Amino acid sequence: MIKLRLKRFGKKREASFRLVATNSTSRRDGRPLQELGFYNPRTKETRLDAEAIRHRLSQGAQPTDSVRSLLEKGGLLEKTVRHAEVVGKQKQAIAREAAAKQAAKEAAAAKAAEAAAAKEAAEAAAAAEAEAPAEEAAAEA
Repeated sequence: MIKLRLKRFGKKREASFRLVATNSTSRRDGRPLQELGFYNPRTKETRLDAEAIRHRLSQGAQPTDSVRSLLEKGGLLEKTVRHAEVVGKQKQAIAREAAAKQAAKEAAAAKAAEAAAAKEAAEAAAAAEAEAPAEEAAAEA
């Protein structure tokens, strides 16, 4: 199977990449079947050989994810939504809903506890007021 992948070259920490067509079992920096373009991530410079890439894609070459995004930006492939992205977004939505429900439940519990504390404080104040006149009457007698 032919893969379209990036081949690293350049200095340490100053990498640039060549877009190449290689056999899927060959090494990353091994000898390619054909060089199809260039990508520099530091300057975002991209040069693509559109005809050669279309020819390789028509032969059934499979681009890697990073090459696919470069080809989509270059207009050589239509942007497609992968199944993994859809599933991931669904899981994130479910997690957000669960977190919102949990937060609402915690807020309701905190509000109920606050109301109970306020009620106890009001009862304690009422009991203290009721005892105060009884103590005054006992003191006068």
